[in-house]
Amino acid sequence: MVLLEFSLYPTDKGESVSDYVKRNLEIIDDSGLPYRLGPMGTTLEGEWHEVMAVVTRCYEAMAVDCGRIACQIKIDARRGPGGRLEGKVATLKAKTGRDLAT
Repeated sequence: MVLLEFSLYPTDKGESVSDYVKRNLEIIDDSGLPYRLGPMGTTLEGEWHEVMAVVTRCYEAMAVDCGRIACQIKIDARRGPGGRLEGKVATLKAKTGRDLAT
């Protein structure tokens, strides 16, 4: 199972790129994969080919009208069942004894 955090955005469209990032979020949401939206990126959970396919679809949709695109990706691949998107946070909350902001 893979956790993949990524941020993909155009660098040639000015200061505000939320309209372009919105496209990514529609693709992510439509994928059916578990995900968590963050202020600086989105984390997906799934098999390698599934999460990479979502990143590829996001890139291809953005490349239609963006001449320069930046992408940052972090991947944590671990054998075993899913549920790590929620489980990793729950473990840290239990270990700290705090209701951490997520």
